[in-house]
Amino acid sequence: MADTMTARPAADGRRRAQRRKRRLAVVFVLPALLLLGALVVYPVLFSFGRSLFDADGDRFVGAANYAAIVQDPATLKAIRNSAVWVVVAPTLLTGLGLMLAVLTEKVRWATAFKLVLFLPMAVSFLAAGIIFRLAYEQDPDRGVLNAAVVGVHDGFDDAAAYPTARPREGHGLTGGAGGPYSTGSTVRPGGSLSLGFIGVAPDAVPADAKAASEAAGAAPGTDAIGGVVYLDFAPGGAGTPGRVDPGEKGLPGMTVEAVRDGRVAATATTAEDGSFRLAGLADGDYAVRLPAANFDAPYQGVNWLGPALVTPAIIGAYLWVWTGFAMVLIGAGLAAIPRDALEAARMDGATESQIFRKITVPLLAPVLTVVFVTLVINVMKVFDLVYIIAPGPVQEEANVLATRMWLVSFGGGNDQGLGSALSMVLLLLVVPAMIFNVRRFRRSGA
Repeated sequence: MADTMTARPAADGRRRAQRRKRRLAVVFVLPALLLLGALVVYPVLFSFGRSLFDADGDRFVGAANYAAIVQDPATLKAIRNSAVWVVVAPTLLTGLGLMLAVLTEKVRWATAFKLVLFLPMAVSFLAAGIIFRLAYEQDPDRGVLNAAVVGVHDGFDDAAAYPTARPREGHGLTGGAGGPYSTGSTVRPGGSLSLGFIGVAPDAVPADAKAASEAAGAAPGTDAIGGVVYLDFAPGGAGTPGRVDPGEKGLPGMTVEAVRDGRVAATATTAEDGSFRLAGLADGDYAVRLPAANFDAPYQGVNWLGPALVTPAIIGAYLWVWTGFAMVLIGAGLAAIPRDALEAARMDGATESQIFRKITVPLLAPVLTVVFVTLVINVMKVFDLVYIIAPGPVQEEANVLATRMWLVSFGGGNDQGLGSALSMVLLLLVVPAMIFNVRRFRRSGA
């Protein structure tokens, strides 16, 4: 009996201690629960309730907003773009992160290399969007990517020397803007022509151009047509249109053709003084033509922010920001791989490619899965880059669910019922990936 009476106070004391611990735990957890309720639970419940009402929030419409999602072409395009993001961006980032993590192990300055690749993570999406909006500019003088593309293109394909040149009207040459330009009347061998052009800025005239002279192309011979192609604009605006005046320069490097019955009979290139000679011609009437290649507009590069490439271009900016994150996480997993397994494989004669495919990747599978799923969750919520980089005219082509939700609710659509329905769809898409990631973390912790 005494033992029973002694045990009861001890048990009561333990229960009181447990209750005190629970109360203390509630005190510490309560602020976090209040914040979670105010910032997460309440907005989710409010958004769900709001999605059941019309644009003004006055009339209950049930599931009509959810039905409108699958009937709106712009929203369907946003869903399609989101699917592209989910498939392409995490896959590329995981692959790039794996490749860079493996390569950095063989680089002497591995820490500095990782630091450089991880630095974009310190840049906000707003700043990254502005940077890449400028980098993707169509004008090569402003957009660094198009400047590089144009430089490479022009290195293999010479640009036209006179893209803005045009003949002076009523002085012998006819043709539409950009060429080709042909003489209105035919010329026989032994004749000569003076072909004047305007629209060429003085600083665009080649440095090796010399003063033009009508005598330079005169007397070409009985089997040739001669002439001069020149800038029909004298310094100070003096001179007579259609005639070579003192101070007017020839246009070197211009291709000139003699055409008869629709076929090119002879070709010549103008000299430094603009003179040319079309030799080897049989007797007959010829038209002199300057091909359109002389006047082609300069190559302006790639339209990165056009309807066809705007989504891949924005994904490229996203890769720049997040590659360092994937590399560092995968690199941490790579450092945990037992080195004796790799050394044993090398001792057995396995190549580095075989070690990578059959040992490194399988051992990194849990880390790769976590990185991939984390990136899937992140790309589903991407907003800043799409909204900032995509120009207004192609914004609809680049929209994802997050930007579509904002535009419908606040960006001019003023339909918060449909916007709330889109937010619930986005939540339903993100939650399964979050649950999967949480379970992975719990299993790895256990």
